[in-house]
Amino acid sequence: MEKGKVWKYGENVDTDVIIPARYLNTASHEELAQHCMEDIDLSFAKEVKPSDIIIAGENFGCGSSREHAPIAIKAAGISLVIAKSFARIFYRNAINIGLPILEHPYLSDECNKNDILKYDLSSGIVKNTNSGKEYVCNKFPPEIQELIKTGGLINYTREKLHK
Repeated sequence: MEKGKVWKYGENVDTDVIIPARYLNTASHEELAQHCMEDIDLSFAKEVKPSDIIIAGENFGCGSSREHAPIAIKAAGISLVIAKSFARIFYRNAINIGLPILEHPYLSDECNKNDILKYDLSSGIVKNTNSGKEYVCNKFPPEIQELIKTGGLINYTREKLHK
């Protein structure tokens, strides 16, 4: 099982908050990471650590269809995003760039910022080590899990073509 510290956000976190439009003129993933979530949480980019986890409510990633949002999150070191639901385009973009995401209807209500979660993407099981509660999230089929594990659609396609 993997584990990480929770960063908690609410409902309708849109792509303009995840990565503000003023930074979209860069292709640098590292620069995007430096500005990730700054309009909602100034401490995020400075304090996020590799393997940390974002927890959110309904409709995470709503707004524009920019791929920059999941790229910024992944480049910041976030290992997993768990939300009650995801905006459709963010959901697809996250899979395409290899950002692990899970959905659960009330996990975000029962977690706090800085809780430590252990998770297994293949089973969809998430355990809050602070409360001891365990959750079974909607998991992806093995093919999509493999796509995410290889780093996204481009890497997955390269691997398949190489074989």
